[in-house]
Amino acid sequence: MTKAGFVFLVLIAGALALAQPAGSANVREDQGQAPDGAVHPAAEYSAGAGTKQEEIRSSEQLTLQKCIEIALRNQPGIAVARSAVLANQSRVGQAQSAYYPQIGLSGGYFAGSSGSGADRSGDEFTAGVTLSQNIYDFGRTFSQVSVRRFGLDAARSDLEDVTVQTVFRVKGAYYAVLQAKRNRELAEEVVGQFRQHLDQAKNFVRVGISPRFDVIKAEVDLSNAQLNLIRAGNSLRLAFANLSNIMGVPDATDYGIEDNLTFEKYEATFDKALSRAMANRQDMSSARAKIRAAEQSVAFARAGAFPTLTGSAAYGRAGDGFLAQEDWSAGVTVSLPLFNGFLTRHQIAEAEANLKAQIAQAELLRQAIDLDVRQAFLNLKEAEERIPAAELAVKQATEGLAIPNGRYTTGVGSPIEVTDAQAAYSNAKSAYIQALSDYKTAIASLERAQGER
Repeated sequence: MTKAGFVFLVLIAGALALAQPAGSANVREDQGQAPDGAVHPAAEYSAGAGTKQEEIRSSEQLTLQKCIEIALRNQPGIAVARSAVLANQSRVGQAQSAYYPQIGLSGGYFAGSSGSGADRSGDEFTAGVTLSQNIYDFGRTFSQVSVRRFGLDAARSDLEDVTVQTVFRVKGAYYAVLQAKRNRELAEEVVGQFRQHLDQAKNFVRVGISPRFDVIKAEVDLSNAQLNLIRAGNSLRLAFANLSNIMGVPDATDYGIEDNLTFEKYEATFDKALSRAMANRQDMSSARAKIRAAEQSVAFARAGAFPTLTGSAAYGRAGDGFLAQEDWSAGVTVSLPLFNGFLTRHQIAEAEANLKAQIAQAELLRQAIDLDVRQAFLNLKEAEERIPAAELAVKQATEGLAIPNGRYTTGVGSPIEVTDAQAAYSNAKSAYIQALSDYKTAIASLERAQGER
């Protein structure tokens, strides 16, 4: 081979190596598919991740479903979980790299002088290719890849769990806005009624039917009602701010939401809900994946006590002319750990302890899920029973308010009676609104406890 030909080959090989992106080996798992045949997380989760769009138009009326969709696109917690999935996908590829040959290319040129008594220039060239291949390592690489794959499964389950939690938070904030909105409407209604009472009291005082005290009492009642209206308005603004924050668009303003705060019976039994939770909860799926990863970690640690079989080959040329000397070698190496200061034994003990901890964590989670479902189910039933009682109380308070209002309008009633009846009506109406909101939130809580979006 001529000098020019060799230099050409070296340059071509170097260009090919530089053109190959890092981590872009021709491995199906590292490109369009995950190891289990699922869609690569980069394709599945990256759409919309970390981007901020003009999600809400001015004066737009958002439905609950629309709020959930906005949150799933913009909530930073989901973006964090997506990144964890991608990181674990890369860890799988890192572990799989041990299955493939490791190839290295080296070359060099050195200029100098040689001889004695007279200057003589000389060039020295070196070039070489090395290759090594793991032939058999008693399951070390397999265990490591399995650990990473189960870690990926856990990360995917964690992402779905974060999604379920985000949906629940959106629902809770949505119903809190509706509750605050209705409370403000109630406060506005009360202000209107006390303003009417004040006008009546002034008319009665002017014609001599009532004493001045009635006007003062009506003014105090109106002032208190206006203070309650201010507080109700601020509570509504805070509820909207919380909803915007949970949706991941904290700067969103000037939008409304659809009022669906109505009673629709939710059919559920505890046994069915618990069964669905154990089957669907993604945090339980993540715990199972972590147990399997811990089991493979034990296998990996135990493999450290066994030999490894590695094949290697090398080819090189070197010389003071142009690669005047050629060398090559090929062989198989067996490495057997005889004594490493009990390192392997302690690594096995650590892995087994971690496995026991993961099993205990899974059992702790199972008990927590049982309690979570039980609490959500009991809260649902309690809210369901409160609604008809609260509805009846509103009906009775409405009738109870009409009587003193009618008496006062005819000039025979007492303003204290009106105030007491108005307070009873406000409390009953507020309790009914609270019961509706609690029921909707309890449904969302039970769905979350079952691992449902």
